[in-house]
Amino acid sequence: MTLEATPTFERNVVFISKGTPDDDQFVLWLAPRLEAQGYKVFADILSLQPGDRWRREITGTLQNKAIKMLLCCSDATLAKTGVQEEIGIAEDLVKQLKDPKFIIPLRLQSFKKFFGIGELQYVDFENRWAAGLADLLDALRKQNVLCGTPAINSNWENYRRRNEIKLENAPERLTSNWVRVAAIPDTIRYFYPTGSVNHGAMQQECRDFQFPAEPYLRGFFSFCTIGEVNQGFSSIGRFAVGAEIPVLDFCEHGAQDPFIQSREASNLVLSIARRSWENYCRQRGLLDYFYSQLPGFHITDKQIELGKKVPWGKQGERRSSMLRNKAQGKIWQFGVSALPNLWPFPHFRLKARVLFAEAEGDRMGEIFDDKKLQHRYRRRICKGWRNKQWHGRLMAFLELLSGDEATIRLPVASEQFIKLDATPMLFTSPVTTVLPNILDDADEEPDDDTFGLPPPDDEED
Repeated sequence: MTLEATPTFERNVVFISKGTPDDDQFVLWLAPRLEAQGYKVFADILSLQPGDRWRREITGTLQNKAIKMLLCCSDATLAKTGVQEEIGIAEDLVKQLKDPKFIIPLRLQSFKKFFGIGELQYVDFENRWAAGLADLLDALRKQNVLCGTPAINSNWENYRRRNEIKLENAPERLTSNWVRVAAIPDTIRYFYPTGSVNHGAMQQECRDFQFPAEPYLRGFFSFCTIGEVNQGFSSIGRFAVGAEIPVLDFCEHGAQDPFIQSREASNLVLSIARRSWENYCRQRGLLDYFYSQLPGFHITDKQIELGKKVPWGKQGERRSSMLRNKAQGKIWQFGVSALPNLWPFPHFRLKARVLFAEAEGDRMGEIFDDKKLQHRYRRRICKGWRNKQWHGRLMAFLELLSGDEATIRLPVASEQFIKLDATPMLFTSPVTTVLPNILDDADEEPDDDTFGLPPPDDEED
């Protein structure tokens, strides 16, 4: 009787242990970059073929062919049964191969220490994937992981494209993040002092005045009347009207007396419009937080209680969305930054914001001042929000500001307003997607954990 020889395998595979589908996007990014450096990569997202016994194939590759295991690390991934089984096999291989660095953790999110890998040094991919890749390649080189001729499997890209949203050659009506300026005062006025004034004090008064006023040369521009100006600036001096200019002509052509070019005139009107929005939001009690370029104004408990939905939409098509809630021990508050524009027509462009603060029970504690920390929480907590949810929150925000009115009225004088449409503008796209374009009210918040409920075992934390 002849004994069959035990098959031997060459260990040349970099094995990626991941959670599916949580880590697919990361692996589709990482794997071809490792192959471009000459490493042979195994990841179940692509390496399994039709008819394979998938668990046997994964286990066999790890046990017999893997030279390193790259372990995707987040609380959600490490909680998965399949990943835990792979860690158990890898721990045996650490002893068998006498390689204490056989397991290389890749930190995709902050994670709790896990038995068996808690003391291992991880490669940090949480903030910048490119920096993480550079550190990983450096670690593989230092650990003498051999690489061959670079050969990228084209199926990584094919797999990614297979999961992309398909387009149909049919028009679709889309809601934008633009709100149209429905009306603006007809006339802007230039005011100049009739006597000597402290110019610095006048500029400060322009900033503190209840209505927007923009300093220019010896005076300032405003939409106010002469009576409102002399009452508001009485501590500075007396003023007279130097010019009354139709606002559209002012933006298009500037003015001769005082001389101002059209570009500067347009910027001045835009500054007045921006300040009128900011004043209006502060008067409504919204919380302002300054981002890199613009302040955002956020809903607080003065407007709506935590976890309550705000109804929005036309009569008979009412839906609702949340603007404040609690998630992962943090209070989040939806807000908006607004940037006025004159081209191609007067409008405000809105940018959605989310601001995080400590949770003191169900009350908002201290706002996190660290902008990097704010960014990290937005990536972690808001990543489950779909486009329709962002749209719903924006609609609810505008509904809360406008009430029952068709416009949002931004005061620029006692009886003068810049009026904004209370609903965003619609555009027509020449193509549409095959995805359903309907969001039921019950579907508005499908990710329970986003709003502080305990996550199911198979969901991402």
